[in-house]
Amino acid sequence: MKKLVLSLFLISCTSFAQDIEVVKGNFDFLKDQKEINVEFDYSNFTLLKDKKTEAQYVAERTADLNEKSKGNGDIWSKKWSSSKEFIWNPKFLELVNVVLNKEKKDVTFQEKLTTPYTLIVQTVWIYPGWDVAMMKQPAKVTTNLKFVETANKSNVLLEISSEEAPGDQWGSNFSNESRIGEGYAKTGKSLAKLLLKKAYK
Repeated sequence: MKKLVLSLFLISCTSFAQDIEVVKGNFDFLKDQKEINVEFDYSNFTLLKDKKTEAQYVAERTADLNEKSKGNGDIWSKKWSSSKEFIWNPKFLELVNVVLNKEKKDVTFQEKLTTPYTLIVQTVWIYPGWDVAMMKQPAKVTTNLKFVETANKSNVLLEISSEEAPGDQWGSNFSNESRIGEGYAKTGKSLAKLLLKKAYK
């Protein structure tokens, strides 16, 4: 029995591989840039394996939590709505900059900058994951990372696809929003590593 529990625990903690690849474009325009503006687009993403809209997911989870304990769903809904601004976006920006700065690269990714180029982080799909005692499943975050001209955002200079970036932490993490945030952190870290290879050698 102990071996079975241990096996299930190890399986549940296994990290899922992130797939990050260039869809189109090249990195040449980034070479001499010191600052890159960043925008986050959450306008059209889905959640879970059955690809619910965000509105469906929030409504169903709010109702479920309220049914279990009156008011908890409404509290969770407020946490969810603020998580983009206060958890997910900062996690992405923190990690992309930490990795680049660690390698002494003089470039910063930041929101609300006036710069020639903008990175649009477009969320495509989110799996929140779960954590129940010894069993857990990391979150997964899929995004399209589009570098565009700030003055003409229809001109995509570089597009990168990041699929199922895993989000998890050591120990227990019972917050869906926090786990998802770690998925954005992984996305930022992976993007920075790709830029180090291709743009900032």
